[in-house]
Amino acid sequence: MHIVAGILLIVNAAFAFAVWPTFYRRVATDPRARDAAGAPTRFLTVHRVIIGIAYGLGALSLVGGIASLIVPWY
Repeated sequence: MHIVAGILLIVNAAFAFAVWPTFYRRVATDPRARDAAGAPTRFLTVHRVIIGIAYGLGALSLVGGIASLIVPWY
């Protein structure tokens, strides 16, 4: 069962690292992302935080998935 969980965690990490860059590019080019002076708005800041959390969870999923495939669970 831990092998299935490890593979699932690695697939989750791959999904996160594949999807979020495209989402960030769309958010960054949205007109709501910058004000008239070109400074980042709360819209962009909030989405950067969300994407950062998603990357962190993806990294943890990757580490957990690799660990579950490497470490023997008797």
